Amino acid sequence: MSHSDPAFLAHCRALLGQAHVLTDDADTAPFLTDWRGRFTGRALAVLRPASVEQVAGVVRACAEWRVALVPQGGNTGLVLGSVPDDSGSAVVLSLARLNRVRGVDAVNRTITVDAGCILQHVQEAAAQAGCLFPLSLAAEGSCTIGGNLSTNAGGTAVLRYGNTRELCLGLEVVTPQGELWSGLRGLRKDNTGYDLRDLFIGAEGTLGVITGAVLKLYPQPKACITALAALPSPAHALRLLTLMQDRCGASLTGFELMSRYCLELVAAHFPQLPKPFAAPHAQYVLLELSSSQSEAHAVELLETSIGAALEADIIEDAVVAASVAQSAGLWQLREHIPLAQAAAGKNIKHDVSLPISSLADFIAGTAAQLERAFPGAQLVCFGHLGDGNLHYNVAPPPGTPDRQFLANQDAINRIVHDSADSYGGSISAEHGIGALKRDELARYKSPLELRLMRAVKTALDPLGIMNPGKIL
Repeated sequence: MSHSDPAFLAHCRALLGQAHVLTDDADTAPFLTDWRGRFTGRALAVLRPASVEQVAGVVRACAEWRVALVPQGGNTGLVLGSVPDDSGSAVVLSLARLNRVRGVDAVNRTITVDAGCILQHVQEAAAQAGCLFPLSLAAEGSCTIGGNLSTNAGGTAVLRYGNTRELCLGLEVVTPQGELWSGLRGLRKDNTGYDLRDLFIGAEGTLGVITGAVLKLYPQPKACITALAALPSPAHALRLLTLMQDRCGASLTGFELMSRYCLELVAAHFPQLPKPFAAPHAQYVLLELSSSQSEAHAVELLETSIGAALEADIIEDAVVAASVAQSAGLWQLREHIPLAQAAAGKNIKHDVSLPISSLADFIAGTAAQLERAFPGAQLVCFGHLGDGNLHYNVAPPPGTPDRQFLANQDAINRIVHDSADSYGGSISAEHGIGALKRDELARYKSPLELRLMRAVKTALDPLGIMNPGKIL
């Protein structure tokens, strides 16, 4: 510790209580390792405030003592954005105790929540009020709304409802000076100057600490119907997307692409899950339709659309879930792909976004480049095709040790990211930049973009104490 650390920690203990200033290794360990277990940092302490006022007090103390802080929600991020570096000089500011649902306005279709609310709990509170909060992703039982907003999380329903940014009407934020900005207004129109809310959404805790949010709610659908279609290629998947959007419009709420290798991985490591087709196919699309009318209407719409796709030779086969259990089984195939990857060994992962019209060309062109550079590398390609987001992961050739393969990470990243960039895409669709992609960002952002971003950071956080080393 430096000479100022004892005084700083004593102040934090007086503010939060002894039990909520964690310094012992056993207590701090769960907050210091990233979700994938790739990196473990060190921290001066883990601070666990229970109110917005306590958050503001902690941030004011950090500004006074010049102590860096790392805001953390559920610590489910994938780009090392929610863990400290290994210097041991920063504190982790856990928002887990700020977990209240502050109120639901069913007429305005909004819900106001603390930033530490678990996403699943927000979904449940909305459902109890007869409404839908549509954000849905694999970590929804652990991730928090503050983290979802800080990373502008995507998930499986972006096609219909948009990213987290589109689901947020107002924010409450503690600034790097410890001041509280309350923008918790449930307005869909508010044209009164700069949109401060959008500065903090997607900023990964580098500009302030989100402590609360007003979120949009939607009517609960009368029915959700799921189908799995088999196709010969990603190009056919794009044709299917166009057909389904033309015929189903906003009822199409999910459109997930999965390669044959993805489902082979799932079958190998989770043999208890469904096997919908007797023979393998090159690609699969998981479709979901949500109807505001009736289940019969949704089933008829989906079945006639699938029939049209079969007649047009767009798809080779399809199964339509006949029950909630069957629908859940089909979704489990998609949701278990990352788990199957982890069970199979190490992967070099990418979260890229492209114009939807370029997706098939990107998949084919990038695969060809990787095969030339790293013969036998296996591609785990899946993702939210309907909104242009692919998880384009590269696994080692059979028999190649993980450590040997991971030594090629920089070269593989360059191929994938350069390819995405050449098609007008992005190196991060929904996971953020954090520390993991910070240096990559400097390669793909223009000098002007970087200069503007740094100007915003300097203006709001002149001391540089907010999540340092992330994004910039």
